[in-house]
Amino acid sequence: LAGEYHFVFQKRASGIRQNGEIGFPGGVCHPDDPSSMQTALRETVEEMGIAAERIQVLGALDTLIAPMGAVVDAYVGIADIGNLAELRPNADEVAEVFSVPVSFFEHHKPERYETVLKVHPVWKDEATGEEKILFPALQLGLPERYAKPWGEMKHSIYVYRVEEKMIWGITARFIRDVVFLLNKEES
Repeated sequence: LAGEYHFVFQKRASGIRQNGEIGFPGGVCHPDDPSSMQTALRETVEEMGIAAERIQVLGALDTLIAPMGAVVDAYVGIADIGNLAELRPNADEVAEVFSVPVSFFEHHKPERYETVLKVHPVWKDEATGEEKILFPALQLGLPERYAKPWGEMKHSIYVYRVEEKMIWGITARFIRDVVFLLNKEES
């Protein structure tokens, strides 16, 4: 695209999980996927409408465990396309496709925000108001402090502002990691 490498993003379609959010193709491993890399390729083909033969996988990034518990394996690849018009995104999953030059991210550091993750031994059903004890600390004879939320592990959330678009969360972390690796190789 325009003589330099771009990250190609999708805005997720309405009516699906994480609708309206910006990210890379991805999804759940199917039992017939031989590896997480094959899952990534299959999802890219399905969501972006590009033939697998036009994608060269360069390698894997670190596996991430998202705060919501999802385990995410990410891969970096190069798609052999001249422009975004060559893609045929799946309208059921993708509302919009756009690209941003890698150089933008090399010259713009992400904003960084901190959140706190806590262990919640009790879960409250929002619909019924009923509380369910997930970890019976008191019945196990453990100190009372473990019967209520504990822990204050900090978790960084990265955000890139690209025009009116917010690229954040796992997507922003992967971009940050790729840019770091690219700059490390140039050193």
